[in-house]
Amino acid sequence: MIGASAIPIPTPLSLSLSLSPPIPRILSLRRISNPTLSLCQTHYFSLLVTFPLHFSPHNYKHSRRQTHFSPNASSSSSEYTEEPATAVKFQRSLSLPGCSGSLSLLGTGYREKIFAIIGVKVYAAGLYVNPSILSELNAWKGQSTTKIQEIPSLFNSIFQSPLEKSLQIVLVRDVDGKTFWDAIDDAISPRIKAPTSIDESALSTFRSIFQGRPLKKGTFIFLTWQEPSKMLVCVSLDGLPSNVEATIESGSVTLALFDVFFGNGPVSPSLKDSVAKGLTTILK
Repeated sequence: MIGASAIPIPTPLSLSLSLSPPIPRILSLRRISNPTLSLCQTHYFSLLVTFPLHFSPHNYKHSRRQTHFSPNASSSSSEYTEEPATAVKFQRSLSLPGCSGSLSLLGTGYREKIFAIIGVKVYAAGLYVNPSILSELNAWKGQSTTKIQEIPSLFNSIFQSPLEKSLQIVLVRDVDGKTFWDAIDDAISPRIKAPTSIDESALSTFRSIFQGRPLKKGTFIFLTWQEPSKMLVCVSLDGLPSNVEATIESGSVTLALFDVFFGNGPVSPSLKDSVAKGLTTILK
């Protein structure tokens, strides 16, 4: 979850071991002839893409339509990137309500909470950006992944850009809406030192989206920064959303939320690391 609030999980917590044979994987190497190819020209950020091979001996008659071999064998598989820890698939390019054009996936990760000694994954997340943002990052060309993660000004430049960026959250377990909001509030409130009436109004609007609303496994939540001080919130249980549920207009609130994920001590280190790797590839 985004903040430190506890998330209710079924008890007792049971762990099961599968006796099925290991799932084979096929690695597909994508050749890029131009090493300076920009995000504007492609939606593929890594040279090595892993495609899972699904096979069940108990459902052999369905195996052909359940199996994804390679981009050539299944055109749909090449349109997604799988977050490995949760197996959630993210579209590599998508269009969202309120955005001027298509956004491209820059990296994925997951959020995990620790209960006793057991790590429980709560959601997967992916960062999408307007491809034109990358033309504003030339000052960081040639930097390593480690260096990029340590440069606050780079992520601040992404945030301050007037072009759209969106965080997609995909729940991998049921979560009560109030619990989800409390976690958001616990994370962003300490980052707003002296909230104004505008900030309070924005937080109230944000809260109203989730209060009293059960969030089921598979729910999509999109937090889209249309500009630095304006964020659109979309929630959908049936694929990509078709409308905006709320607009948050407060520079302090929108910056605080971006900092939760891409500032120091991010709530999902795997997401920030993946985004940094994507930027390293693009900014060669």
